[in-house]
Amino acid sequence: MSYPWGMVRGMDLNGRRAVVVGLAREGEALTRFLVQRGCRVLATDLRAPAAFGDRLAALAAAGVELVLGEHPPAVLDEAEIVFVSPGVPFDAPLLQAARARGVALSTESRLFCQLCSAPIAAITGSSGKTTTTTLVGEMLKAAHYRTWVGGNIGQPLIGNVDDIEATDRVVMELSSFQLEYYHPSANAHVRDVHPVWLPLLSGWSPSVGAILNVTPNHLDRHPTMEAYLHAKRAIVAYRRPWDVAVLGRDNAHTRALGEMLPGDVRWFSRKSAVDCGAHTTGFDRHAAIVLRCASPDESATTTASDPIALRTHGERWVCQIQDLRLRGDHNIENVLAACVVADALGVPVHAMRQVATTFSGVRHRLERVAEVGGVGYYNDSIATSPERLVAALRAFDEPIVLLAGGRDKHLPWDEAAQLILTRTRHVILFGESAELIAAALDRARTACQATSQALPLTTVHRCVRLEDAVALAGELASPGDVVLLSPGCTSFDAYADFAERGDRFRELVSQMSANATDGGRFAPTCVEHL
Repeated sequence: MSYPWGMVRGMDLNGRRAVVVGLAREGEALTRFLVQRGCRVLATDLRAPAAFGDRLAALAAAGVELVLGEHPPAVLDEAEIVFVSPGVPFDAPLLQAARARGVALSTESRLFCQLCSAPIAAITGSSGKTTTTTLVGEMLKAAHYRTWVGGNIGQPLIGNVDDIEATDRVVMELSSFQLEYYHPSANAHVRDVHPVWLPLLSGWSPSVGAILNVTPNHLDRHPTMEAYLHAKRAIVAYRRPWDVAVLGRDNAHTRALGEMLPGDVRWFSRKSAVDCGAHTTGFDRHAAIVLRCASPDESATTTASDPIALRTHGERWVCQIQDLRLRGDHNIENVLAACVVADALGVPVHAMRQVATTFSGVRHRLERVAEVGGVGYYNDSIATSPERLVAALRAFDEPIVLLAGGRDKHLPWDEAAQLILTRTRHVILFGESAELIAAALDRARTACQATSQALPLTTVHRCVRLEDAVALAGELASPGDVVLLSPGCTSFDAYADFAERGDRFRELVSQMSANATDGGRFAPTCVEHL
């Protein structure tokens, strides 16, 4: 079936006036794109000029007006629209000033979606976004589609929009920070706007929109859980009749949303069968993934010995769960979701099978870094919430030495604390939130005493830095153990982002491996052993 995938193109930006707030990856790419289209651009960033190195000279030479080190309201004086980078809070003073003046607000990703002529699959969720997005991209490539992957991962796609053709496929990861601006309510304050910007003020959802799950997250950024949910809903709220919504059936929030949505809604579930979508046929490693209500694939075969199954007009098997290289139940869910999204984009089963059985993961997401002295070291720096830490702990049967800490996001720790005490031999806390997590562990231990349960044998240690925590883990771990960096917190107390923290962990493990060869040791600086 042929779908009218194309979006509005040919926006005449010549002479228009735009302000770009934030000159990180997205902001800089958007600034260059707008200037190339003849737009008059003022770009502002709170960082001082020294933070940008040689990049400023090229922007200035292109005619960009730069205001750095502050966001004075005067930058809005001639603005027709303000493009906001994801790192800029929704309630930032400059954005409040823009609303007071009636100036329209948008983002790089929203503009890209408006201009892109290819079908877009966009994926959001509290966890699993990057892995699922990457899986879908690889499945499309295996099916020989010309594929573009971006959004919240990789390079911003706005610079490629003129190269993307209608027969291509685009896969985007979108965060709640980006999706806030996909709702018309984000521009309810606008009193007047040039017609060229009007399409950006309407609600927009992709051809295939997926919400994997919603759990408390980013509540340091969103004022309430409802505000967080509202942002996520944009990805499916404005679908056209032929568009597809893909939702996680096992999550209460996404299940409730999907049951209210009209049109083509497809599900994925690890816990129960679904009428339209993908599910597993059991809970062990021999279970199957089954996909229904999708395009027939005559080349696929159904055999009981090959059970991650895809059911579309009958059952078709992709592979056994035990053939997946990804660890953890949450990654089974990611594969399920990827199969449903890929199927909606026209990917045949054999391409899904090829990727599902060979894909080993994305850096910083349960990434196996090395084995040192019989101990496996895993980097899960992406785990910036207790909920993601819980998923990581459940991915291992081996004894665990857990490294957790960083900057807290005002999320509950009680459930995670209970699992930490039952799944780990040692937990090493570091960073700003060490005391907070230690208190949650104390409460969990007290709860065990109050209910006459056996006291957990987990030992709790507190260190100053990640470097100290890794060194101590090397001292505590025994052959056959797993040392797991799954912080449950953001990195912003010590690192620019989770990737920098994960890279530092990788470096430390590499040094430890070299020291083990030389017989050397690094002495940890621990505050307390409990």
